[in-house]
Amino acid sequence: MKNNDNKGYTGATVISVLLHTALFVGLLWGADFTRVSHQPSGQSIEAVVIDPSVVSEQARKIRQQRDEAKRQEDDRLRRLEQQADLLEKQREQEEKRLRELRAEKLTAEKAAREAETERKRNAEARQKAAEEQRKAEEATRIAQEKSAAAEAERKRQVAEQRKAEEAAKKAEAERVRAEQERKKAEEERERQIAEKKRAEEEARKAEEARKQKIAEQKKAEEAARKAEAARVEAERKAEAARKKQAEQEAALNELFSGLESESENRGSARGRFVSDEVSRYGAIYTQMIRQNLLVDNSFLGQECVVKMRIAGSGLLLDVTEVGGNASLCRATKTAVLKVSSFPMPEDKDVAAQLQNIELTVKPE
Repeated sequence: MKNNDNKGYTGATVISVLLHTALFVGLLWGADFTRVSHQPSGQSIEAVVIDPSVVSEQARKIRQQRDEAKRQEDDRLRRLEQQADLLEKQREQEEKRLRELRAEKLTAEKAAREAETERKRNAEARQKAAEEQRKAEEATRIAQEKSAAAEAERKRQVAEQRKAEEAAKKAEAERVRAEQERKKAEEERERQIAEKKRAEEEARKAEEARKQKIAEQKKAEEAARKAEAARVEAERKAEAARKKQAEQEAALNELFSGLESESENRGSARGRFVSDEVSRYGAIYTQMIRQNLLVDNSFLGQECVVKMRIAGSGLLLDVTEVGGNASLCRATKTAVLKVSSFPMPEDKDVAAQLQNIELTVKPE
């Protein structure tokens, strides 16, 4: 760039010299020479006169040419500077491009090294993968051989299992048949035992019924004997009373006839009331016992007579069997104990009779 500037300055100097030379020649060319002859003593002198307007015009042209030359020189210098700037920018761009190329080269070399490293790594990986594949294929082959052997063993075991299952099925069928026969024999034995028990129960019931009939017969005979004795005693007492009453009636018949009639009527109504209340409460007690009675089919048609001793508050004090079916009586006593407390009337005469009461329980 400096060499170009020196060449520019040399050219400008040459041009300037040529212009000044041309100007000087022009001045000489346009000058008006007038010869004036003087004849001084012993010599002759010639003088040249130059026209000022011509000189001025020539000077103006020279100035114009110089200005034009300066303008051209300035333009040339400006172009040179522009070229120099352009060349500087191009140089910088070229240096930048060179730097970029060097960077790209370094990057490419690095990428090439990395690619080479990656290629080597991939080659090693492929080699390792090939080795692993070989090992896997070998392991697969061994596994297939083992699988084939295992499949053969499994088929053998399946065949043996089928044989064992068939044998087990036969054994199970035999066991089921034997179990069915055993169940049939057991059912027949249980049927015979049940028939025996039923026969024994019927015999026991028949024996109990016979004993009960004998007891009832004895009780009836005893009751008849007592009733007969009571009847005889009552007739005797009645006869004595009649005699005594006849003696008393002789004196007091007229005086107490109306009063005795009224008293008899009132006593009869009171007796009927007490008897009805006792019967009503007895029915209530019987119903309460039936509600707590565990009824068995064998109880149907049977009955049981129990005697209860009850406190004035209605609390059960005692219960005893009087007669009837033994099983029914046991169930009846259990039902009475479950009730444990019975309602009592406010009437003292009725309550007194209920404190010792006999009830007949017949399952429905």
